[in-house]
Amino acid sequence: MTKTIFEKTQSEQHAYSLPAEAPEFQNYYPPAHLLREEPLQLPEVSELDLLRHFTSLSKKNMGIDTNFYPLGSCTMKLNPRINEVSAALPGFTRTHPLAPEETVQGNLELIDELIKTLCHICGMTAGTLTPNAGAQGEFVGIRMIASYHKHNKDTGRTEILIPDNAHGTNPATAKMAGFTTVSIRTNAQGDMDLDDLRAHVSEKTAGLMLTNPNTLGLFSPVITEIARIVHEHGGLLYYDGANLNPMLNIVRPGDMGFDVMHLNLHKTFSTPHGGGGPGSGPVLCNDKLKIFLPTPRIEKSNDAYSITWNDPNSIGHISTFHGNFAIYLRAYLYTKLHGHFGLRRIAEMAVLNANYLKAKLSDIFTIPFPQHCMHEFVVQADNYLNEGIRALDFAKRLLDYGIHAPTVYFPLIIKECMLIEPTESESKATLDTFIQTLHTIVHEIRTNPDIVKEAPHTLPVTRLDEVRANKTPILNALKADSSLQFSPSI
Repeated sequence: MTKTIFEKTQSEQHAYSLPAEAPEFQNYYPPAHLLREEPLQLPEVSELDLLRHFTSLSKKNMGIDTNFYPLGSCTMKLNPRINEVSAALPGFTRTHPLAPEETVQGNLELIDELIKTLCHICGMTAGTLTPNAGAQGEFVGIRMIASYHKHNKDTGRTEILIPDNAHGTNPATAKMAGFTTVSIRTNAQGDMDLDDLRAHVSEKTAGLMLTNPNTLGLFSPVITEIARIVHEHGGLLYYDGANLNPMLNIVRPGDMGFDVMHLNLHKTFSTPHGGGGPGSGPVLCNDKLKIFLPTPRIEKSNDAYSITWNDPNSIGHISTFHGNFAIYLRAYLYTKLHGHFGLRRIAEMAVLNANYLKAKLSDIFTIPFPQHCMHEFVVQADNYLNEGIRALDFAKRLLDYGIHAPTVYFPLIIKECMLIEPTESESKATLDTFIQTLHTIVHEIRTNPDIVKEAPHTLPVTRLDEVRANKTPILNALKADSSLQFSPSI
């Protein structure tokens, strides 16, 4: 077995202080037959060295607090610190989800009020905050569509229609819910091809999943016609709320004809994002579907709030208790701090910033769809293929300049695609720096392309051999070839 190397280890150093052994502690030791014969190899490091180590690691990390993130379809925006402070108040953090209803009326009121606020913004009539992520929200919405058709004894509806530019979670969600997926192609204008939609919608159609604006950053001018076609065939419309940011209090999914939707609170309402941590993906719906919403539900009667834990029509429990309360608490504060017109201003600035970038980058990239975009847009980095430069090379080189890469190679229907989203949080100065940096990289391609091909040069980890990583992955450090000198840092 390869010996694990702890590079910071110093013999007999430690960063902890335990009480002296006492007889009463003996009962807490595991039985001898469960203990290892050989002592476990652990790092030995002082408290000061440990502090310096993790502080050093934090400086090597790239995050929205330190760098510009033009990450398309992810909306990496500012998380206001007042929301973080407020969510940490003891009255919230010390509340138990099974506390008696009469002792948590304020929390229940907050849940009820946030659902009503989101419904007003989105044109829906009911909702739930229990899903723990946007993907889980999708699953809830599609399960509700399935329950709707089952309730109506319309069991032949086995297909979900999905645009070919959809977020990857859409087909995955439909498959998990037991449906067959049918792809609908995009036309030359970047919108759904209505002829292809008409050719595929049928009595088998349970629903259509799409986001508007779509992942090309384009708002569909025929969205009401799309809704009419699907509804006339007995299907329902599911709105992927990942791209709601540019729509806030300008146009509502419910008014477009959607029946159910999820929201990514981190994308639109500024809650923390990424790292696999706590998330929240509220689901909203119209009157057709509200009886199928998951439990628990908050009900108000005679100025008091109560919790309904079970309902025979509901799809049931989707998460523990009420979902991630501390996350949607932040979203609640965000809506209150900005108000109706403040949220609309957010949408307007997101659209303005994206169109500014799109116009300024049109001289160095191919712009497949020249019309105005919404919060994000796609460019093709195929102008430089003759020099051996691809979209991935732009992404890697941007890291050397302290800018996180935009999404690359998505949507898949765009050649050498870069999906760029500045969000409303960024200043014009930051956007101008991004524009200048991309022009600088183009100059490098023309004068010294190898510096771009081999990027990044300034980060702790340089260009990885992605082909080798896929063909011969090392999934267990203990099985790694000793020649690789695998050396985890503590």
